[in-house]
Amino acid sequence: MAVAISASQRKFERVNEIIQKHNGKKSALIAILQEIQEEYRYLPEEILTYVATAMDLSPATVFGVATFYAQFSLEPKGKYIIKVCDGTACHVRGSGPLYKSIRKKVGLQDGKFTTEDMNFTVETVSCLGACGLAPVVTINEKVYGQMTPEGIEIIIEKLMGKEDNQ
Repeated sequence: MAVAISASQRKFERVNEIIQKHNGKKSALIAILQEIQEEYRYLPEEILTYVATAMDLSPATVFGVATFYAQFSLEPKGKYIIKVCDGTACHVRGSGPLYKSIRKKVGLQDGKFTTEDMNFTVETVSCLGACGLAPVVTINEKVYGQMTPEGIEIIIEKLMGKEDNQ
């Protein structure tokens, strides 16, 4: 007789696979959390607690690592993660208006970073390390240099079109 596996059990199966891939080594915690975040686009609280139990670590240790590093998010992120560089070179070359244009185009209200439909997350970052291309935006790690508000709106419209066709 086949036993039905719930979505919750499947979620933890994938986490187990990631932990086993790293042989459950405590020294691999950051790599494990990176892979989990790649899988879910953020680190859900119940998964962090599960990781702590599965790796014989205190929940405080796992949450401490997850909250210490800026690369980790405890909040759900959209399908498209847009990062606007606000380093000195990008700021001077117009990253502020670029950021405002992106937020307006995807319909983000003040205080929100992810759209209701979970398609877009918009963030500013201190530096993307591409100062010669300022202002710089990344969308899911793809770099767009010398960006303008008009240019980014065209890119976002294309992404929105992909969503409408799915």
